[in-house]
Amino acid sequence: MREIPIERTRNIGIIAHIDAGKTTTTERILFYTGISHKIGEIDEGTTVMDWMEQERERGITITAAATNTFWYVSGVPRTDEYKHRINIIDTPGHVDFTVEVERSLRILDGAVMIFEAVAGVEAQSETVWHQADKYKVPRICYINKMDRLGANFDFALNSIHERLTPNAIALQLPIGAEDDFKGVIDLFTMKALYFEGEKGEKIIQKEIPTDLMERAIKEKSKLVEKIAETDDSLTEKFVEGQEITIEELKKALRKATIAGKLVPVLCGASYRNIGVQPILDAVVEYLPSPADLKIIKCINPDTGKEEIRQLNDEEKFCALVFKIQTDPFVGQLTYFRVYSGVLRTGDFVYNTTAGTQERIGRMVKMHANKREEINIIYSGDIGAFVGMKSATTGDTLCDPKALIMLEKPTFPEPVVSLKIEPKTKADQEKLSLSLKKLAEEDPTFKVSFDEETGDTIISGMGELHLEILVDRLFREFKVSAKVGQPRVAYKETIIGEAEAEGTFIRQSGGRGQYGDVFLRVSPLKDKLFEFDNQIRGGAIPNEFIPAVRKGVEEAMAKGVLAGYPMINIKATLFDGSYHEVDSSELAFKIAGSIAFQEACKKAKVVLLEPIMRLEVVTPEQYLGDVVADLNSRRAKITEMSDRMMVKVVKAYVPLAQMFGYTTQLRSLTQGRGSSVMEFDHYEQVPENITKQILGLDDKK
Repeated sequence: MREIPIERTRNIGIIAHIDAGKTTTTERILFYTGISHKIGEIDEGTTVMDWMEQERERGITITAAATNTFWYVSGVPRTDEYKHRINIIDTPGHVDFTVEVERSLRILDGAVMIFEAVAGVEAQSETVWHQADKYKVPRICYINKMDRLGANFDFALNSIHERLTPNAIALQLPIGAEDDFKGVIDLFTMKALYFEGEKGEKIIQKEIPTDLMERAIKEKSKLVEKIAETDDSLTEKFVEGQEITIEELKKALRKATIAGKLVPVLCGASYRNIGVQPILDAVVEYLPSPADLKIIKCINPDTGKEEIRQLNDEEKFCALVFKIQTDPFVGQLTYFRVYSGVLRTGDFVYNTTAGTQERIGRMVKMHANKREEINIIYSGDIGAFVGMKSATTGDTLCDPKALIMLEKPTFPEPVVSLKIEPKTKADQEKLSLSLKKLAEEDPTFKVSFDEETGDTIISGMGELHLEILVDRLFREFKVSAKVGQPRVAYKETIIGEAEAEGTFIRQSGGRGQYGDVFLRVSPLKDKLFEFDNQIRGGAIPNEFIPAVRKGVEEAMAKGVLAGYPMINIKATLFDGSYHEVDSSELAFKIAGSIAFQEACKKAKVVLLEPIMRLEVVTPEQYLGDVVADLNSRRAKITEMSDRMMVKVVKAYVPLAQMFGYTTQLRSLTQGRGSSVMEFDHYEQVPENITKQILGLDDKK
């Protein structure tokens, strides 16, 4: 028997730009819900959710941490019938760790989006908002840091309207700002809320200050009108001038929030313990339970057809693995979200993605880095397996008698790489095993081996991403290794269309090797690779076609121009010949590789470089120096705007020019400038830069 009905379960994520106050807010939530008896502070390195050494040293969130807690809506009896379970995932804000946000949003039902009251919508705010849009995750907004110098609620709300959604509606107004920020006005009850006690745990209701009453009445009217527009019966009441009750408004707002028609907005100052409890109320009142989603679409792996699963305990079991983590005490933890059915220890589950079956040994509920042993888990819940062998991020687990496959999250390709080598022979095997574990944890971390030089190359989303992973190698895995300088992960592609023949013939007495293929290559948009088999009439037997494809894929991985992987290419196999005795898979694989390389050379191979989307915030007096520096880095400046007392510069800039930029920016702005950079797209490298990369320029 489940402790909390599925209707009173919430799976939420805390998402935001770096430094907006995600972890600070989560720490208050854990305190007010009784999970923590002391509020953890980032500056002191005592937070529950930022538990890694690297997180506490840098004061940033690196890995998404999961926990669960309970909440009773303010003003209701604290009895079981009003108790809600809230599963929370606190995500990183830095763009290098965007994988943590992506995979978390894939399995969450709702999100709390935090904005900073001074800056409003920032670069990473837009990124995580669009990630939530991709998975259709309903959300509420919280404008934090109303106590900071320059805090402006109206500016922050307008930035949400202009840059994210016009459907954001304020449920609260701030009482004061900056040092004078004292509390919030609840527009539903038309009461002022003050947060008193040592940690803001006592919520005191008072009358709205007279100087704010006129504005509160005006905003309440806007709120009622916006909610009424989403519901036909309320629209009728509103037009006829009838009174609409708070219960009716909240019910309609919940429905509109779940449907993505409205986004409730609250405000506060988490660090000063003002306004956090109403966030929990809003999570319970407006964000969906798993039951509100009712069904989930999936694919039958046997038929390839779409099927529907009901999100309840009576259905057959299915779950999605969304995170792998190496725990120093228990080994590998496999995080999963249950969509339907019930799972007990001792049950068998089938991994549809890997095609393997496993018996469930240990299951736990996670509270950051602490574990609570459980024997049963229900639909809608989030848990972790201890010691599961074959699962990786994105795998579907289901009842062996009812196979289905859930949609996998998608992840960006890494853009920065560096060379790493063990210091001693003893470290060789340790390094290999440690890198394998890190790659299993993080789908945006790739490990490759350069056969020509014998180098191990690791690739990630940015300098900080690789810096953290290398630090973990040294500390967690106790590996001694030498690390090279970060370098750009270039790609290769073609800009024309061409055909070529690839022939591989070897005769060595006895059975020989024979493979002959004709390939056409052409550029491809929005897709990394496509192989089109147009062989007709048996020119090449069907059993050799996969070998040709494999040869092409291996040639693509090695590149043609400078050894970088190739992307955005369509390879069409349209003719060839075979020998009844000498033809083999190996011969056709080599022939396919030869034909592909020759065709690409004719089609003209070019280098592609990662282009980053950059946002720089700087005081006005340093704007000229910042822009001049960006121009020297081949940046294309797209926008310059004002944000309160600073200037914001947006640009697209090649990653190759941006190593060490943070240090340079601090130097240019006397430590007052900041920047956020994330991968946007690949673009052709200018010819003169290509020559430099290939070592063909005149100087060399």
